Amino acid sequence: MALVKKGSRRIVVDGVEYRWRLSRKHWCCDFDVSTLAYMVEDAARPGTTLVVETGRPSLLAPSLVPAELVLPREVAAGIRAARSNGWTPTSNGSPFKLHLSAV
Repeated sequence: MALVKKGSRRIVVDGVEYRWRLSRKHWCCDFDVSTLAYMVEDAARPGTTLVVETGRPSLLAPSLVPAELVLPREVAAGIRAARSNGWTPTSNGSPFKLHLSAV
């Protein structure tokens, strides 16, 4: 599952460049109790995609704005937590899921 380049943002964590973006599945028009999530992959050699569930509620209606946004410092913390929990971004495999509310 490769990350779409359009709309993704660049972030460098501990000298490694990654790309990240909000998970569209989790932030628009779900009208249920899903949580805000973002996806991350290695920018140079995409392999296993990291999917981070923030534990915060996502948009429940298109007219609402989330109370909190996902900031780059949160993405960097999520990347570090995933790396310490065994995520290897350059290896192939199923998406690695991390629940920040549980970390």
